[in-house]
Amino acid sequence: MLHVATGTLSSVQPFDFKHSLNFLGLFKPAMGQQVIENNTLTKAFYVADKVVVFRASHTTAAPQLDYAIWSEQPLTSTEQQKAVEDISFFLSLQDDLNPFYTLAESDPDFMQVVQKLYGYHQVKFSLTAFENACWAVISQRNLMSLSFAMKARLTEQYGGRLQVEGLTYQAFPQPHQLALATTDELNQIIRNTRKAECINAVAQAFANMDEMWLREAPLEQVKKWLLSIKGIGAWSASFVLVRGLGRVEELPVDEKRLLEAARRVYRRPGLTFADIPKLATDYGAYQGYWAHYLRAGG
Repeated sequence: MLHVATGTLSSVQPFDFKHSLNFLGLFKPAMGQQVIENNTLTKAFYVADKVVVFRASHTTAAPQLDYAIWSEQPLTSTEQQKAVEDISFFLSLQDDLNPFYTLAESDPDFMQVVQKLYGYHQVKFSLTAFENACWAVISQRNLMSLSFAMKARLTEQYGGRLQVEGLTYQAFPQPHQLALATTDELNQIIRNTRKAECINAVAQAFANMDEMWLREAPLEQVKKWLLSIKGIGAWSASFVLVRGLGRVEELPVDEKRLLEAARRVYRRPGLTFADIPKLATDYGAYQGYWAHYLRAGG
């Protein structure tokens, strides 16, 4: 019999959970890894070494979300608090969008995107930056279908699972779990020697790193640390900074989909990668949010 902990998650207003669910429903790297229905999200992750499944739902007019967390062993109060913090961080519930929206008022083209996504708090790539970094390595110069299959095999082989209400939810492995695997063992799973070497390097690095430091340390220090990992280049580092760690003061590096969205929104088909920082500069510490909104709603 499973244990369940319940409570509520507060959010900084404005917040619209429907936009979060809509984004996740279309986010290809996460498809099949959660269940979205009836204005709820259900997904597995790790709390310490325990696999848990959480459900976040918005069923009333109140601004907060309701949550339930299932586990095989009861969570301690510390573990439950950590789980709540991780879910809140994943959904960016504490992001204050009001200064960002104020900046957008001087940008009529982009304001149309804001109106479309009003109240959308960035849903991060995953509940851990480690999973984001692994995906960055796997997906580089790779077909989406192959990348998805590689990630699924890693999850199946090394991650944990928990059955809730008749459905089995799988959690992506923790860094120390993958760090125990040799490159040859990883290669047998993902069938790509170079990527297996890089996944091993990412696992070794994250296994010895406190993710809270990555979220809070000076941006340049975190970027330098990411770039020191084999397989993590400029694009991957900026991807993890924005989508994995919520460092929204950072712009993604030369992202094709962002460029295409900017061309549409600003009705300038001749825009180049060099123009993106110029368009974003007025958004200051919200440049990453500007870019994410463009991609999600442009």
